[in-house]
Order: sequence, then structure tokens, then C-alpha cells
Amino acid sequence: MESDAKAKDMTALWLKYKANKTIELRNEIAENYLPLVRIVCGRLAVSLPPHLDKDDLLSSGFFGLLDAIDRFDVTRNIKFETYAGVRIRGAMIDYLRSKDWIPVSMRQKIRKYEQTVCRLENELGRTATDDELAEALEISLEELQTLVNQSNSATVIPLEEYLRTDAAEAIDTNPANSTELFEIKETLAKAIERLPERERLVVSLYYYEEMTLKEISLVLHLTEARISQLHTKAIMKMRGYLAQSKEELV
Repeated sequence: MESDAKAKDMTALWLKYKANKTIELRNEIAENYLPLVRIVCGRLAVSLPPHLDKDDLLSSGFFGLLDAIDRFDVTRNIKFETYAGVRIRGAMIDYLRSKDWIPVSMRQKIRKYEQTVCRLENELGRTATDDELAEALEISLEELQTLVNQSNSATVIPLEEYLRTDAAEAIDTNPANSTELFEIKETLAKAIERLPERERLVVSLYYYEEMTLKEISLVLHLTEARISQLHTKAIMKMRGYLAQSKEELV
């Protein structure tokens, strides 16, 4: 009963804001959705370097929330939490992009890894082993392991862009974008299908079930570090496939 009453109060507040868009009403709405900003921030912050300020990430998310409130049409059949989640995440990603914390040399190594995985698996017709990858990259297994571990903080943002930010405009106002959104989802589905079973499961649980790496580690009975590694390897493979798909469309 309490949740029903709160939902009615929020609907009344939204209608009031639609009729009279004051800063006071906007802030009142925003206050109700602050936990959503913290949830999105918590998920993104899992794989980020410790030197990045979480408070700055929260601030950028708050501005994303305000932007969502300004743009949201309460008369449309869309949950605000779904719409706002995309906007909040997009604002945080924009902030992280502006920081550009990944060295150029690391970006080059990651790109080479992604291209090599894609090429090798197309040639083999199956998932490449670590031994085969290391040989193709002309590095040792230890160096490959180090590369994957160091790449962890570089992989969460790009896939979030593919999964979430590209969907924002389709959710926004233009129904014509639904075809493009469908194609994005189709390409992602194919990329996910190419992954080994365990990596595919980690990606599905993290991005679609919205579980944390720690929660996934408990479900799969693996260490959180191992889940993080599986996540990173999966994303790097998917990015290679997605990049190749884009090139083929040009």
C-alpha cells in the first residue's frame, strides 16, 4: 500500500512539473531518484582505477539525472528509471572519457589484442586458446596474463557505450531509431554468442542481470579476481568483433 501511495504521489509530482517546470519541482523529483545515481555509479566504479574520484562520478551522474528529468515525457509508456538510467550512465561515461586515464601505449596493446583475437578466431573457426593468442601476439603467457589484468579498467566503459549509450536516442523521441537499435542488439547478440560459455555467462549476468562482479563470483564459485579477468577477456574479444562488424558496414 505504501509503494502504491508513493507511486501516485510521484505521478502527481510529474504532472505538476510538466505543467510548471520550476527548479524547485525538478529538485524534488531528483531527490526521489538519487539512489539510482548511486546504483549506476557503484556498478561503473567496480572496474575503475582507485585514483578516479567517485564523488566526481556521482556529480556527473546527478547532472545526467537532471537532464533526464528535463527531457522525460511522463505521458509516454516508459519507466522513468529505465530512461534515467541510460542518461545517468551516459553522463558518467562522458566524464570518464574526459579524464582519458588510459595511456596511449596501453590503448595500442589492447587494440592489437582485440584485432588478433578476431583474426585468429575467424581463421580457426573456434575460440583461440591463451597459448595461441600469446604466440600470435609474440609474447609470453605471463605477458598475456599481465596485459589482460592491466586492461581491466579499460574495458568496462567501451561495452557500456555499445550496450547502453547507443540505446539512449532510441528510447528518447524518434521511433525511426528503433531499427538502428535492433541492429545494434543483433550485432551484440552475435558477439556474445561467439564467446566461450563461461565468458558468455559472465557478460550476461553483469550486463543483463545487472549483478556485480562479487555477486557473479558467488554464483559461479570463483574468485572475484577470476570473474574480473573473464569479464575483461570477454569484452576485449567482443570489441574486436564489433569493430570488425563496423568496418564491414562501411
